[in-house]
This record gives sequence, structure tokens and C-alpha cells, in this order.
Amino acid sequence: MLERYLPRTEFSSYEDFIQNYKVNAPEDFNFGFDIVDGWAKEDPELRALLWIDDFGLEKSFTFTDISKLSNRAANYFKSLGLKKGDVVMMVLRRRWEYWVCATALIKIGVIIIPATLQLTKKDIVYRANAANVKMLICVDDAYVLQQTELAMPDMPTVQFRAIVDNVDKEGWINFNREFMKYPDTLERPTGEEATKATDIMQIYFTSGTTGMPKMVTHNYSHPLGHIVTAKYWQQVQKGKLHMSVSDSGWAKFGWGKIYGQWICGATIFAYDMLKFTPSNLLAKISQYKLTTFCAPPTMYRFMLQEDVSAYDLSSIQNFSTAGEPLNPEVFNRWLALTGGKIHSGFGQTEGTVLFADFPWFEPIPGALGKASPIYDLKLMMDGKEVENGAEGEITICNVVKNPPIGLFIGYYKDKEQTDTAFAEGNYNLKDVAWRDNNGYVWFVGRHDDVIKCSGYRIGPFEVESALIEHPAVVECAITAAPDPIRGQVVKATIVLAKGYTPSDELIKELQNHVKKATAPYKYPRIVEFVDELPKTLGGKIKRAQIRREDEAKSTQ
Repeated sequence: MLERYLPRTEFSSYEDFIQNYKVNAPEDFNFGFDIVDGWAKEDPELRALLWIDDFGLEKSFTFTDISKLSNRAANYFKSLGLKKGDVVMMVLRRRWEYWVCATALIKIGVIIIPATLQLTKKDIVYRANAANVKMLICVDDAYVLQQTELAMPDMPTVQFRAIVDNVDKEGWINFNREFMKYPDTLERPTGEEATKATDIMQIYFTSGTTGMPKMVTHNYSHPLGHIVTAKYWQQVQKGKLHMSVSDSGWAKFGWGKIYGQWICGATIFAYDMLKFTPSNLLAKISQYKLTTFCAPPTMYRFMLQEDVSAYDLSSIQNFSTAGEPLNPEVFNRWLALTGGKIHSGFGQTEGTVLFADFPWFEPIPGALGKASPIYDLKLMMDGKEVENGAEGEITICNVVKNPPIGLFIGYYKDKEQTDTAFAEGNYNLKDVAWRDNNGYVWFVGRHDDVIKCSGYRIGPFEVESALIEHPAVVECAITAAPDPIRGQVVKATIVLAKGYTPSDELIKELQNHVKKATAPYKYPRIVEFVDELPKTLGGKIKRAQIRREDEAKSTQ
């Protein structure tokens, strides 16, 4: 399958990879027909999905199964009048129906909006009205159904709402019963109904940490950008189980649970957990003998609070992580307990993996890895590329003249915001990093998160990494707190490990630890202990919220 889209699939070195990696992107590429149906024809018994839940249910699907089920779903959607360019929002957690519905909607050109279970009535209304959503498909979750029903009177474009898991509920379509009434064959659309690689396939709503969420738009060639994500970073293998821990409402789901993985012929292992419990996740990895595994740094940190050595993780050939930079202490502890090195990846909802630990070089604890071959990546400051060792903003260059496969094509129905994002033909992530002489990139922090204290610039990640080394700290957020003398000082908001309680003595111990682990001026002058850190729906720490709350307190 890969040979259809890559002139070369194997490379002798990272330099060879950077110089010679190329993607063939057919003008009519359609993930549903070309990948799912393609595998069904090429290897009918190849397993696509192994799905389990917390109640002991287990379902296995071949690509042939997904092909036929998605054809039934596509025919059902067409019977409702859904057509190319319409929009459907899905709130499906990790239900197996997501893969069926997504494939079906892609086949007939209907735009997908994945959404998370945590949305409130206000969130649902905003998304539905901003994108003119025509249909909602939801999981059988009391909170989701309640918020959706409250939202219905304020969503004039929503004509249909369906519930999965073969559930009958007044006012809702029983999706599983209805779609199975339709035939499992589907003719590929032609003419105006056919999709082109440049058509809109999917919209992600950003987390909205500053202002209302933006609508990140990806086209039909986007899945091909995730070949690098899946094959060369996560290192998935055909027919082998891969797990990325993600709700279907996050961009991480697209990164790790469908596009690149299925292009490579890997089997998605989907654990539809109701709640993340570290011991349960470790047990599932051990029980099902996964081959590759990816999770956010936070989950590795919480799994390390368990007795990791009690679980057999020897089947895992590649551990990987993304979402936030990985602290060196987590890397080193995981390696000591499992023998596995965690391969970092870095990127945004707007694209695919930008920097990663690829197979041709060793991962260095704390580094993001090296640049992906599909982007023209530079570190820029004041319009100029910085030298090695100097801090610069991560910038994808020449995105207007030479749009890279995988990068978003703009913000839905917002030309002004799109033009701003692509100013001067480039896309600036507003993330600050530096590159060493060996090509490894090191994260400093979001442009707005960098702390300016008494003339010093302090990157949050370095201080967070120092704190994580202390056994009392599970996770933390470093932010700037206002100070009348220094302008800003370093503040640490900390979640403590089991067995530790807040005290003045512990604060002093943590401050001294940071002074020894990094430059003394970087130590946190303010320490606050919390039960949990504020996070976006995608799991990223809301440092901006902590700053705003501190600024509000300082003015009271």
C-alpha cells in the first residue's frame, strides 16, 4: 500500500530521509476508498481494528468489515440527504462506530468535526452554528446527551441527531439499527459529487485557551501527511497492534488512531476506557501484547506512580509521546523500568508531526528530536533565521507558494484569520525553541509563556523538568507571576505524588532542588499545590489560565 504513495519507503540515514522522502498525492485521493477499501481488496483478512471496553466487550474488524460497514453507513447518510460539503459532528469517545462513520463520511464528501465528551451546551451550540452542522452523532453518555438536548433549540442547522450502541431514546435516531438496513456496496462518486484532494475533509476546533476556538481545516490529502507520523516516528507495523491513547475528539486521534496507521496497514488497538486509570492501562498493554504505543507525557507520569515493573511490557518495540514536551526524568525512569526509550514527537492540531525521534538517531532526554522531511522548518526571530544555540520561533516556511501535505489549509470561513496565520507566506507556531549543533531541537515554551524576570528570560520547560526530577512531583506548570520589583517571578503550580503533603518545608526543599538542578535564578519563588492542573480538552496545561488568575489576584 505504501508503495502507491511513497517512491521510496526505506532510507539509510536521517540525511537520506530528509533529502529524499517524497509523497505522491493523487488529485482524487480519498482515504475511505483508497486506503480502507484498498486494503480490503489487497489483503481482505488484514485486521484493521481491535476494540475493547471496560465492561469486557471485545470486537475485531478486518478492513473488509470496515469497508462494508462504512458503505452501509454512507448509504444511510445519503438517504438522509447528506451530501458533499455538509457537516457532521461526532461525539463518540472511542466507540468503534467512530471509525465506521468517519470512513463513510469521507467517502461521500461530508465534512467531519470530531468533538470531545467534555463539551458543554455552550460549546456544542458554538460549534454547530459556526460550522453549520447538519447532523450530530453521539455516544450513549448521560452528560453528552443532556448537554446536546439542552443545545438543540439554539442550533437551527441541526436536522438529525443519532445515538450509537443500539440505543433507543426519544428524539434520537438509533444509529446502529438504522444504518445496518442499508446495502454494504457503494459506488465511488463521480463528477461533482466526487472528492478532490483539495476539498475540505475535516475541521478541528482548537482548545480555545485564548478567545473562542478556531476552526482548523484539513483537506483530503491530510492523511498522507501522517505517513511520517505513523511509520517513521511511531514505527507502526503492518498487522501489528498499535495504541495511541486519545479520545476521538482530539487531533491526537487523527495522529495516532486512524490515518497514518491504516495507510501502513497497522491494527488499531482501541481501549474505550470510561476513565484513565494507570493500572488498567498497563494491564491492557501487557494482556494484549501491543507492538507500538503512544501516550501523552502526563499519562507516562501517572503510570510511573504504579509498580510498572509488575507488568510485562516487553512486546512494545516503540514507545512514543506527544502533546507536551517530555521531561528527561520521565524518559529516564521509564527506560530504567521497561528498557524502552520514549520517542518524542511535536506538532499542532494544524499539522502532522513536525519534530520527532526518528529511527536513525538516538533520542536525547528533553529534546523534541529532529525535523520532519515534509516541512520547511526554521527557527525565526524578527524575520530572520537564528543560528544554532539561539532561541527562535518555530516557523513552517513557504506554506503559500508550496503547501506541504499534512498542514491545514486555513481557518474555516475566516479569511482574515487565515491571512494572518499565513502572513508573509509562512506559518509561525509562536513556540520558542533552539537547535543544537547536532540538529536536535529543544523546546523553551510558548512565546507568551516565556518568563522575563529581572532581565533574564526563563523557559518554563527547563524549570518543569527540574521539578519533575523530585519524587514529590507528579506534574507541574511553570508560569510568570506579577512582581512589583522584578516585573515577573517564577511560579510553580504542583500536583504532588502519593504520600506527600504540602508544607513550608517541602516548598523550601523543592526550591533548593531547582537551584541545584538548573541555574539558581530560575527557582520558583512562588509555589502552589493543587489537586490537578487546568487543562484544555486536548490535555494540554492551561498556563495562560494560571497567569490570568494570578494577575486577577494581584489587582484585588
